Amino acid sequence: MRIGEIIEVLRDEGIEYGRTLETDMFPGAGGPGWSAAVEQIYDPARMKQAFEDGLVRELARAPDGIAPMESFFGSELGQKVLRLEIEARRALINDAAEEAAKLAWEDMSGADEGRVALLERFAVANDLVESNVMGALNANLAFYKGMAEGGAFGGEMTEDQMLADVWGQEAEVRQQVSDWLFPYLALAYAPLTDDELDAYIAYSESPAGQQLNAALFAAFDGVFSPVSKALGLAVARELQGQDI
Repeated sequence: MRIGEIIEVLRDEGIEYGRTLETDMFPGAGGPGWSAAVEQIYDPARMKQAFEDGLVRELARAPDGIAPMESFFGSELGQKVLRLEIEARRALINDAAEEAAKLAWEDMSGADEGRVALLERFAVANDLVESNVMGALNANLAFYKGMAEGGAFGGEMTEDQMLADVWGQEAEVRQQVSDWLFPYLALAYAPLTDDELDAYIAYSESPAGQQLNAALFAAFDGVFSPVSKALGLAVARELQGQDI
């Protein structure tokens, strides 16, 4: 499933997110030390191992889905969609490319109802909105816990308060997920014919496809919750160092 390539893209996204954190929380003050900390947190070998361990553990709960998974993703179409997904995700790290994708999605929404319906069906089949929202909220909570562990809140923020604050972000996170997701899907699958996309959706809707999708999201959560907590801890240490 080209896991190594996927992890490399996710690492690049993480490095970019680290720059955003610096801009938002301590602009211009992070320097080489902050960059080194972010690169260490997004260590690709550790992320890949954590993801593979999680995926193996999750798939062991539904072993009947492994053979259909290997059959689909080992096929020409399966390899094609994996390549397109990775390329699109890599492209959208660039702000200009992301904006262009959003404009293209807006154009498609008004001109190609059939294609839009297929992409929306794909999103539903893979539970992409809900699963990504939950993943983002879990990551945000882990980030808060890292901040708290690092002393950023002075011991004044309880876990219940963190949970309440995170759930208060749900509507905003949901909108952010939707705003990013559908332009991404439109960009990634643009080279696919409707029949190819329909075949991918059919696999996604199958029991094996549903099992794999649930396993993938659980495995990614096992990677990014610890990463987010480590980022929160690193931010707290950076802020404390500046206070001194």
